[in-house]
Amino acid sequence: MLHHIEIYVSNLDASHAFWMSLLALVGYDESGRWDGGFSLAHGEDAYLTFVQVSEKHASRDYHRCGVGLNHLAFRVKDRETVDRLRAYCRENGVSCLYDDRYPFANGGSDYYALFVEDPDRIKVEFVAAPTAE
Repeated sequence: MLHHIEIYVSNLDASHAFWMSLLALVGYDESGRWDGGFSLAHGEDAYLTFVQVSEKHASRDYHRCGVGLNHLAFRVKDRETVDRLRAYCRENGVSCLYDDRYPFANGGSDYYALFVEDPDRIKVEFVAAPTAE
């Protein structure tokens, strides 16, 4: 069982605004906040922690195609939730990826998902739980 994920960010305020507003839509709450970071949790499940990168490491750019994290994927309740998240992102200037292929960017009609980028260009995916046949 995954316990937590910690992510260093370039701008704590921008990351807080992005992650808090978006994940609140799918049931996450702020579970901790301190000068250099914050945590978001969904009940008793694994949590996410975001920490301001230190000055000595700030010049190292992140790129999801390099070694390291490619993206975070969140399973959401249903397709309506994915659509609601997309509407929120479009209304708030969040960069939606593969928008021309939404919601089937992965190529199949059974994988209903939204892909966006956070302020540091980390890819974030929201995928609907499979529908019952």
